[in-house]
Amino acid sequence: MKKLLYTLLTLSLCGMLNAQEYYFPERNALWEQKNPTEYKVNTKRLKAVVDFAEANEYTGSRDLRIAILKGFEREPFHEISGPTKKRGGPAGMILKNGYVIAQWGDVKRVDMTFSVTKSFLSTMAGLAWDQGLISTTQDKAGDYIWDGTFEGEHNSKITWEHLLQQNSAWSGELWGGKDWADRPPREGDIDDWKFEKPKEPGTFMEYNDVRVNVLAYALTHVWRKPLPQVLKENIMDAIEASTTWRWHGYDHAWTEIDGINMKSVTGGGHSGGGMFINTEDMARFGLLFLNNGKWKNEQLISKEWIEKAITPSVPNSNYGYLWWLNKKGDRHWEGLSQNIYYAAGFGGNFIVIDPENDMVVVTRWLEPNKIGEFMSKLNQAIN
Repeated sequence: MKKLLYTLLTLSLCGMLNAQEYYFPERNALWEQKNPTEYKVNTKRLKAVVDFAEANEYTGSRDLRIAILKGFEREPFHEISGPTKKRGGPAGMILKNGYVIAQWGDVKRVDMTFSVTKSFLSTMAGLAWDQGLISTTQDKAGDYIWDGTFEGEHNSKITWEHLLQQNSAWSGELWGGKDWADRPPREGDIDDWKFEKPKEPGTFMEYNDVRVNVLAYALTHVWRKPLPQVLKENIMDAIEASTTWRWHGYDHAWTEIDGINMKSVTGGGHSGGGMFINTEDMARFGLLFLNNGKWKNEQLISKEWIEKAITPSVPNSNYGYLWWLNKKGDRHWEGLSQNIYYAAGFGGNFIVIDPENDMVVVTRWLEPNKIGEFMSKLNQAIN
C-alpha cells in the first residue's frame, strides 16, 4: 500500500513539474520576465536583435488602406471590402519557456495581422476535427456543404485538406472576389490566365485569399455559428487572452444558418477584415502551440491535429495547414531548425514557433524580407 501511494505521489509530482515547465500568464496580469542570462542567452546579441527589428520597420504606409491598395494594385477589381485600421510602429516579444526575455514597442496595441489570420482559421478546422464535426480532412468538402459551393466536375473533387493546404484550385466567386483575380501572374496576359483551366486539386499550391475565404465560409456552416465565437469559446478565453481582439469579415459577407444571419469572416486582410489583435495575445496563441495545444493542464487542441497541421504538403514542402514550415525549400531559413513553423502576414506580422529552443517569437511591422535575417541573429544570441 505504501509503495502504491509513493508511486502515485511520484507520478503526481512529475505531472506538476511537467505542467510547470512553461510559464502561462494570467489574464490582464503583467507578463513575467526573465533575465536572458538565466537561459544562457547573450544579452548583447539579443539587444542587437531588438535593435534590428526596430530599425527595419515595414516600409509601407502606416495608413493600411493606402498600404493595401498599393500592395495589391495589380489585382483586377481589387477594393477595400472590410474594416481596416491605421497601424502602430514595430513591436514584438520573444518568449523562452513562456517567460519574456525581450520585447519592444507597444505590445498591447491592437493592429491588423493579415494572413496570420490563416493560422487561426486552420485551428477552427482543427477544433472541428477534434470534435468529430469533420470526420477526416480527406473528406470532400461537398459532402458537408451542399449549397453549390463545391458542385461541378472540378470543385466537387476538393477536400478539406486541399483547402487547408491552399492547393484546392477552387474555381468561382465569393463575396464579389473572383478566384482568378487574386494575385495575378507577373508575366503574360491576364486574360490568358483568366480562362486557364483550373489545376487538379492537390497538385499545385496557389496563395489565394478567395479560396481561403471559401474555407472560412464552409467552416462557418459546419460549426453553425460565427467562427469568432468558436475561437473565443474554445481558445481565446481558455488562454486568458484580452477582450480586445476582433475577427472581421467583409461588410457584405453574410450567410444565413438556422434562420440567423451570420458574418463569414476572412482568412486575411488584403481586402480588409481578418484578425485585429495585440502582440501579447498573438504570443499567447503561439505559446499554446509551443506546448502542443495545451494551456496549463487543459488540452485545448489535440497534439494529433498540430502534427497534421505542420506536415509538409506534397506541392509545397514549406506549407502545411495554413502554417508556414521551415523545411528545405524556397522559404527555408538557412542554418535554423527545420522544426520551426510560423504564421505570416502582410506588412511583417509573424508568430514563430521554435520547439527545439522552447521559444515563441512575435514580430509586428518588420520588413517582411528581413525575417530570415532577424531569426538568424536571434539564433546566434541563444546559441
